[in-house]
Amino acid sequence: MISLDKGATGSYQIINYILAGIIVCIFIYSGIFSSTKDNYPVHCVHEQLTGMSCPSCGMSRSFSCIVRGELKEAIEWNTYGPRVFLFFVFQLLLRISNIIILNRKPALIRQLTLYDIGLSVISVGLGFWQFVVYYVRMFSA
Repeated sequence: MISLDKGATGSYQIINYILAGIIVCIFIYSGIFSSTKDNYPVHCVHEQLTGMSCPSCGMSRSFSCIVRGELKEAIEWNTYGPRVFLFFVFQLLLRISNIIILNRKPALIRQLTLYDIGLSVISVGLGFWQFVVYYVRMFSA
């Protein structure tokens, strides 16, 4: 059996902290900027380049509505917004649980990494399949 050194556990912990931090920043961004004020500093690059909407258009506004508890408005901005938001909530909870588990039982890194990969692949598929379908159709046309 291959043993993993403490460096692997430490690196995996750092990755989990970084990903959790990025997700928290996304939630903070969603809370700071408002769909009613239309004060978003980042605009859809795809729409600016092509002139066409994409599946992510309105996602920031949708997230802002979700953070404020306005689910109906969130769906109006982007029908995929709640699904993608749930992906980020799930990933944040997964990152936090990984950090806690590895702090208590570092020997579980191999099993935890395998579960993490499996759960992350499934959650990406569930959260973002509409983007894949969109771009496959766009490039195959």
